[in-house]
Amino acid sequence: MDTSVDTTSTINYEYLISDLCDPTGVNDFSRQVLPPLYYMIFIVSVVGNGVVLFIMYKFEKLSTVTNIFLINLVVSNVVFTFTLPFQAVYHSDEWIFGEALCKLVNSAYYLGFYSSILFLTLMTFDRYLAVVHCVVSSKRRRGCYAVLLSAIVWCISLVASLELFIHFTVEEDQISGLTCKDSSEGRWKVFGLYKQFVFFFIFPLAVFVYCYARIIVRVISTRIVGKHRTVRLVFVIVLMFFACWSPYNIILLINENKDKKDCDDSLDYALRITSNIARLYFCINPIFFTFLGKKFQNHVRRLLEDKVSCLKQYNSYSGSSRSLA
Repeated sequence: MDTSVDTTSTINYEYLISDLCDPTGVNDFSRQVLPPLYYMIFIVSVVGNGVVLFIMYKFEKLSTVTNIFLINLVVSNVVFTFTLPFQAVYHSDEWIFGEALCKLVNSAYYLGFYSSILFLTLMTFDRYLAVVHCVVSSKRRRGCYAVLLSAIVWCISLVASLELFIHFTVEEDQISGLTCKDSSEGRWKVFGLYKQFVFFFIFPLAVFVYCYARIIVRVISTRIVGKHRTVRLVFVIVLMFFACWSPYNIILLINENKDKKDCDDSLDYALRITSNIARLYFCINPIFFTFLGKKFQNHVRRLLEDKVSCLKQYNSYSGSSRSLA
């Protein structure tokens, strides 16, 4: 009898240890830093992606394989971006939008996240085909090919994000008030974590490394001058993606496997910081498209010259001066 009492006391003590962790510091950090950061990312991302779409509509042929993938990538970024104002309001106080929007906002967040990863992977593989297998791929890389693959990407992303729609729910917390959180436990929680890590991080990384290794070898061996700029642009975009998302995935795995009785909140701070570094990618992405691509630079220049007449005269004068020199 005495032994059973001691065991119960131990169990209660362990429960209290895990329950004594004070999230006040992390919550205060989130309340002060995250809402203005989310609003900034939202504005920059909407403007940046809007500029990319407008320039493509005005100057580009939208039915090419590359542009179909690019349009879908921008759309996936926008889907993700429009969840940020909800997150900003949530982190400034509590979740006030109800159960339905809790599920929709978080599933849309991951729908944009997953589809963006897959479209980047698809664009990388498409560049690999265009450079390494240019003769064969020129016959097969048609608009219908791009539309079909884009539809498959959206279907996979929708199915992957459906789990979040099912498990996210609104709960009452004594400290934080109404929270919108993932209620999955046990195997579902582990499955969701490793699904994201393996299929949306490791797999794209493997495709990325293989394709660009082959592309670099091909470009160096054949000295293809015209392909360098396109290859460099996509390479930088994909590299930035993994630079932004790698720390978050690593911290997520460490946090999931830590001792639940450990009240050290450094991992909580790291999760919030790395997840927001990852979110920054979605506003950096269109900036790279616009300012690193030579073709996009020319389109922006033409657009500005059409709107500002003195700029056109200045560019003409600069061009004639360079030619005389």
